[in-house]
Amino acid sequence: MKQFFGMSQSGNLEEAVHGLYNPQFIMLLSNNTQFEGHVKALEKRFPGVPSIGCIGMGYQTRVVENGVVVIAFSDGVTAAANVLERVSTMPVKYIRRLEQDIQAVGGSGEDTVCIDFCAGNDACVLTTICTALERREISLVGGTGDQGRVSANGRVYEDAVAYGLVRNRNGRVKTYKENIYHQLGDYRFIASNTDRANYILGSLNGKPAKQVYQSILHVTDEEILTRTFQNPFGKINGDDTCIISIKEVNGNALACFRQVNDSDVLILLELGDYQAITRNTIRQICQEFPRRSAIFSVNCLFRYKLFSQHNYMQTYLQEMAKLGCHAGFVGYGEHYNNRFVNQSMTCVVFE
Repeated sequence: MKQFFGMSQSGNLEEAVHGLYNPQFIMLLSNNTQFEGHVKALEKRFPGVPSIGCIGMGYQTRVVENGVVVIAFSDGVTAAANVLERVSTMPVKYIRRLEQDIQAVGGSGEDTVCIDFCAGNDACVLTTICTALERREISLVGGTGDQGRVSANGRVYEDAVAYGLVRNRNGRVKTYKENIYHQLGDYRFIASNTDRANYILGSLNGKPAKQVYQSILHVTDEEILTRTFQNPFGKINGDDTCIISIKEVNGNALACFRQVNDSDVLILLELGDYQAITRNTIRQICQEFPRRSAIFSVNCLFRYKLFSQHNYMQTYLQEMAKLGCHAGFVGYGEHYNNRFVNQSMTCVVFE
């Protein structure tokens, strides 16, 4: 298979698709103002080609912040695209669409992946999608777009998740998740007084969550929102840790970017040597996939901000480019199989 990357910093779609011929699956990353126009124009330019899109930043060797990016697969790909609607209330109502697409695309976890762009309620969406994917052990990589809108096959949807099933007819696929954080000290907290609908974390070990965070890290209310770049929370999930970013202070509670439930066991994390971790991820991918035709990744907005603050973002993209044809988008939350995580990188590698 082959991966195409096209971009326009000014939002010129024709510039972004210049050189794209016979695509078999397309991903669109656009800006809020031009999104709907780009969706319609892309469908007119490539009618009938499975496509998904969202509002967000895309990247290859540099980041396109407010233009348009087109990433496409061709030459040996079987794909299908669709949406599950009403994700805030009942995404399972539309699961038959996904089941039919899985049947049509065929394949298994060895050669097929699901890529999704979501408009919200991510944890519920992932649970719903993965009930269908798990029957064939198909992995998922994706993330949350901006402004609550996504697209599929030339139409724009609100309160929906757009997905693409991509089968690599020329080799394997495998998904990866990169975590640049590790546990700080031996702090362990039991969450309580949570508001699941609004992602509110009220108390930790019976004390106000804001007070606990501040007493450990010695930060003011204003500093909490930037300190989460260095010290987010983590939720233990088997042998893995799901990162939970702090969104804002809510009285004596903390609003997060990921749902926390009563009785969840949380830990406090600290930033590790992200440059060494990135090199290790690249090394692992090279060992497991000596031949790579494409890499599609999702990087968290907070990772983008953190790397930019440390003047590392450009270096990071140059390092990832050594893998070959690497491209992706900046998400507001990352999806890895049935897990909704923050401040992470997830990716799929195609042989």
